[in-house]
Order: sequence, then structure tokens, then C-alpha cells
Amino acid sequence: MGIIQVIGILLAIVFIVHATMEDFNILVVAPIASVIVILTNHMDFFPFIVGTENSYMTGLAKFIINFFAVFISGAILAKYIDVSGAAQSIAQKILKTTGTDKPFPILVALFLITSVLTYGGLSLFVVVFVLVPLAKPLFKQLNIAWNLIAIPIMLGLGTFTMTMLPATPSIQNIVPTAYLGTALTAAPSLGLIGTIVAIAFGLWYMKSMLNMSIARGETFADLEGSHSNDEFKREVPSFFISILPIALLIVIIIVGSTLKITNIILTALVVSIVVSAISFKKYIPSQIKVLNEGANSSIMSLFLTSSTVGFGVVITLVPGFKYISDFILGIPGDPLVSLSIASAVFGAITGSASGSLYCIGSLR
Repeated sequence: MGIIQVIGILLAIVFIVHATMEDFNILVVAPIASVIVILTNHMDFFPFIVGTENSYMTGLAKFIINFFAVFISGAILAKYIDVSGAAQSIAQKILKTTGTDKPFPILVALFLITSVLTYGGLSLFVVVFVLVPLAKPLFKQLNIAWNLIAIPIMLGLGTFTMTMLPATPSIQNIVPTAYLGTALTAAPSLGLIGTIVAIAFGLWYMKSMLNMSIARGETFADLEGSHSNDEFKREVPSFFISILPIALLIVIIIVGSTLKITNIILTALVVSIVVSAISFKKYIPSQIKVLNEGANSSIMSLFLTSSTVGFGVVITLVPGFKYISDFILGIPGDPLVSLSIASAVFGAITGSASGSLYCIGSLR
């Protein structure tokens, strides 16, 4: 029986991976995957899907209740930084400092831009939208392979600024504060060590891939639908004004976390939004439009994330999960090692970093 229950979880994972690769929305896929897990684990169907205690819907709803304010305020701040041209101004400043005449400094510059923007709380999607049209003419000018763009962007937005640097406002750093009772600045020494290791390895890997690409004679390939640079010629805020809301966000989070102020992330986001509204007024045609678009954009991100968390809740409730968790947590050696493995495995099981964090929280 235990084998069938574990196989059911694995089948659900395969289904999620295949369905999302076929462009099915996770809002549709996650409930179906939950049904697969429930049926193969011989659990009651409706109580575990729409039950009022522990179910897919209660997991989804609880996540929304806990993090709705963070998502909507973060999205509004991101919209202010995007629409005002502040993100572009920060990018231009970094590129001016590093130069644009050699390939590797360009990749490093793009990595730094991504890191600064994401550490400041800017949406990962917005960062990509800003970086791609900015990087394309530079890659074309230097005639380097366009597929290398993924390395600096992912290194900047998917590693240390997401989970390692103390006080990072990413949702992956915020979720544990609710489930594990930690602060946004928890384990700063370990976080800084992880940051250094991630950056060092990332830069080495990026340099190695660039050298291999050049050695193979790979060049820039023109793509259809290239972005025009006209939109980047508009007036943008100065670097100081552009970086001010981000700097305030980080400082407030660090100071507030040190003083153990509850919900400091919300305070920091609200202050940054107010400062952005005042500082970027000259560069924004309509404040109402920015607020509306920011709020609207947060809804889909919130529901996509919460749906994966709901799936994670179902996983933690079925018998098959206990077999998996007992095996992982029973790995001999340092508990930090088994916990790291558990985080990776649960991330694969739930298909979400947030879902993985929920699973870890349920084991405490």
C-alpha cells in the first residue's frame, strides 16, 4: 500500500511538470494533481479538496490571508519603479560604471543590475522585461551568443537575492517568518557565506560558458520581434532618486528586523510606495493607473503561488508523504544536510519554492 501511495505523489508531480510544459495554468493543474494524490492514497475526496479544516482550499486560503498585503504592496512598488523609469536609470548607472566594450563586464553588469533590482523587491518578471531589451543591443554590438543572457539574469534573481542575503524582501524569505517564526535577517552569517559561494561559483560558471561559446564561434543571432530602444530614450529619474525607495526598503527591513518589529516588511513596503509616489510624480503620467495596474498584477501572482501551496498542503496530509519525509529526515549526518535535501525534494514534489517551505514548516 505504501508503494502505491508514494507512486501517487510521483504521478502527480509528473502530471504537474508535463501539464505546465504544455502551457496549462497551475490554477487548473494543481487541483487535478491534488485529486491524483488523494485518490491514490485512498483519502476522502471532498474533505481534502474543499474541506473547512485541512484541505487544498484551506491551504490556498490561508496563504492568501497571510500574504495578500505583501503581494499587493510589493507589486505596486514594482510598478512604480518600472513605470517611472527608475529601473532603467539604475541599469544605465551600473552599465556606465562597468563599461560596454568587453563581453564579460557586460554579463557582470547585467548580473549586478538584476541583483540590485530584485534585492530591492522588484518583481522577477519586471526585471526580465527591463533587462532583455536593454541587453539585446549590447549582445548584438559585441556579437556574443544571445542564449548567454539567461546566466546573469538567473544568477541575479534566482539565487542569493531570493533566499540568502539577510533582509531580502522576496516571498521565499517572507514565508518562513510566518511558519517558522524567524526574522527576515535570520542566520545572517550563514546567509552571507551562501551569498559569497553563490556569487563566486556563478561568476566562474558565467566566465566559463562565455569562453566556451566564443571558442565554438557562436555569435549573436537576430530574433524576430526585436525591441526598439526608443522607449529607453525618455527622461528618467536620477540614479539617487531611483535608488531611494529601494534603499529605504532595505534599511527599514534591516533595522526593523533587528528591533524585532512585527510585520516590518509591510511597513517598509508602504513607506517605499509613498516615497516612490512623491519622488517619481514627475515621471509618471497617472498615479491612479500605476496603483490599479500594480494591484491587478499582484492577484495572478498571489493565486498562482497559493495554488501550489494548496497542493503542498494536500501532500503533507496523505500517508505517502510520511514515507518520503521519514526517509529524507532519516538521512544520517548533520540535520542541516537532511533539511537541505528535504527542501529540494519538497520543492520538486510541490513544484514551488513556497510549497516546499510550507512542507518544511509542517515538519517542525
